[in-house]
Amino acid sequence: MIKLEIGERIGSYRVVEFLARGGFALVYLAEDSAGKKVALKVGDVAGGGRYVTRFLEITDQRRPDGISPDETPAEAIFFRQDGVRIDFLDVHEIDDLIRAESELLEQAASPNLVKVREVFTHEGRPIVALEYARGKTLREKIRALEGIRLNWFLTIVRSLQRLKQKGQLDYHGDLKPENVVIKPSGSVLMIDPAMRADERGIVTTTPHYNPLLLRDSKADVMAIGVMLYEILTGVLPFDDVPWDFAGREQGGDVERLSLSYFLSYPPPKTLNPNTPETLAEIVYRCLVVTEYGLDELESDLVDFLRKE
Repeated sequence: MIKLEIGERIGSYRVVEFLARGGFALVYLAEDSAGKKVALKVGDVAGGGRYVTRFLEITDQRRPDGISPDETPAEAIFFRQDGVRIDFLDVHEIDDLIRAESELLEQAASPNLVKVREVFTHEGRPIVALEYARGKTLREKIRALEGIRLNWFLTIVRSLQRLKQKGQLDYHGDLKPENVVIKPSGSVLMIDPAMRADERGIVTTTPHYNPLLLRDSKADVMAIGVMLYEILTGVLPFDDVPWDFAGREQGGDVERLSLSYFLSYPPPKTLNPNTPETLAEIVYRCLVVTEYGLDELESDLVDFLRKE
């Protein structure tokens, strides 16, 4: 792993502070010679949420040698003919996926998706300089009990629709509160889309927000449903994730019965009696209705916001 120290120079940047840890990379705040801030993404030596070393200290502050409760690392999902396997990625796989992620972001133009400034090599490994988004993650806002705006999710949905229509990004794939940044202006920025290597059947995603391990825009719809449920109730709808048959062809009676049990969750109103019925219905459709996609979610969100 490339260990960066505060004040160290890497490429044309000076490291200012450590920002965050994921399952596969560490992110640092840095400045260029003109003082413009960027986020430097540096690959770890191996990764995968459950493979983040258990020797790390659980801390209330983010630092490279610890892990914060505000950080929910993604998993490395390997899709096989007989289903999926969750495993770790080695340094070469991580570097390949980081390069692929930067290429994906470079071709996806949206004011609501983080931009790549440049990719360079340090000690033989790729370093990605990303747009630095000043603001708070949705996770930080939830923990601070700050007001959550439903139109943030409408912005995300519309941005994903446009990216998909333009053929630039079929799906984000790893939407979760840690990957949604709210700027001081109130604008929304999505960061860290799922790294993917389609030809090898690998994707990085967070099963609590993509419990069926989907690789299409329904993964984003389901993630938004999970986030809305979490905001309404303070808990996640599904604890034992991912679903046992994720990644397999659903068609047998065993799979259908298993899915019906898996998708059972306490209705939001039982945990939060103040939950609006219409919003609970939107959550249900996001989580359970297969054909409920971005277009339907946009329409329902618009209708709900108009009535409020």
